[in-house]
Amino acid sequence: MRLFRELVTAENLKKTLPSAAVGAGVGAAVTGTAVAGGAGVAAYFARQVVVPPKRPVENVKILAVGYDSYAEQLTGQPTSVRLPASLVTVAPGEYGLYFNGGQSFAVLGEVLAYHPDDNSVVRRVNVVRSGDLAVAARARISGSVYRTPEEAGYVADDVSLELEVGSAPAWVVHPQAALEGQRPSSSATPDDSATWAIMVHGMGSTRAETLRALEATQRLGMTSLHISYRTDREAPSAEDGRYGLGFTEWEDVDTAIAYALDHGARDVVLFGWSMGAAICLQAMDRGRYRDRIRAMVLDGPAVDWLNLIQYHGQLNKIPLRIGQLGVSMISTPALNFFTGLKRPIDLGKLSWTRRPEDISVPTLIIHSLDDTFVPPSSSQELAEKSPLVDFVAFHGASHTREWNVDPKRWRDTVVEWLSPRLSS
Repeated sequence: MRLFRELVTAENLKKTLPSAAVGAGVGAAVTGTAVAGGAGVAAYFARQVVVPPKRPVENVKILAVGYDSYAEQLTGQPTSVRLPASLVTVAPGEYGLYFNGGQSFAVLGEVLAYHPDDNSVVRRVNVVRSGDLAVAARARISGSVYRTPEEAGYVADDVSLELEVGSAPAWVVHPQAALEGQRPSSSATPDDSATWAIMVHGMGSTRAETLRALEATQRLGMTSLHISYRTDREAPSAEDGRYGLGFTEWEDVDTAIAYALDHGARDVVLFGWSMGAAICLQAMDRGRYRDRIRAMVLDGPAVDWLNLIQYHGQLNKIPLRIGQLGVSMISTPALNFFTGLKRPIDLGKLSWTRRPEDISVPTLIIHSLDDTFVPPSSSQELAEKSPLVDFVAFHGASHTREWNVDPKRWRDTVVEWLSPRLSS
């Protein structure tokens, strides 16, 4: 997920503010200088929320690579990498490392050393999946440690979901595929529960993010459907090329549920990460198949967009009134030209702490208390207000990286919580 992350500069405003905005009135409160100044900042702020990034930024410098032996050096397979120390690079656990413009990939393991003299950290390189890490200058750390189900050790079917915007790729992983090394035969006993898991990734990510849940769903004997959705870099873009923050993408989850029902599912459990959780909540509330949703598992969820946008406004020292104007630009039809949205987003419907009574299925929220990007306070509040919501806190993880910090606890939490709800 990405929100307002850059400093507001005159050059940024020139690139972002529509030319039609110059001199345009946006109501009695915004005229003249306010349009060029406050409205410009508000427009830039609002667009950072709904405009997808062109590509992920490789913002971590690779300082050096190391080898455990001369033979490994000859084969060009480094066993460690030295990076600038930061909250991200020193975090415990296993992480993906994309480099070479995202074309190459390695998996980072444990922290081996910290060097206070130059504030750097050395991490184990568990495997280089592709590319030459020794010649890479910059990289990006990701919570995704697998790019495909096969890398995670599972056999999958490549399928397409026919969305409103076009065909979108998805993976189907059947039960026991990893153990048997093959798909269940036609004579195999169907899933005991006939409950499928629909996996929905977060903003700026891809369906690979959801592969971390496979060990849990496989233990539960569930078929899992890992989807892409409009404007997520794998599926076709929405007509306006903007995120709907869940307000439009839920229709793609509805299509995924229909696919599952057409292929043997009786009902589904929705898994959602960050904005993916917001999408799942909308599918539960507005979908054609909401009566087929048995439960939801939400990781680092954006459960209250009004609170979240206000939080990022404060974080970036945006004056409250300008932040409120940015919210209006997202949610008001007359101001859509500032953001490029085809239709406004009703942020109230995306703010569940204000409507907890509308949660209609058992919901597990997993959220790190150290998440500073989507703070856990709204998740905790929702759990306090809704008897159907259970909150499990993790520690030491940044946004949606609870699994990375403690994969066993993540898996066991999901399996133990979901098991009785599948058998009921």
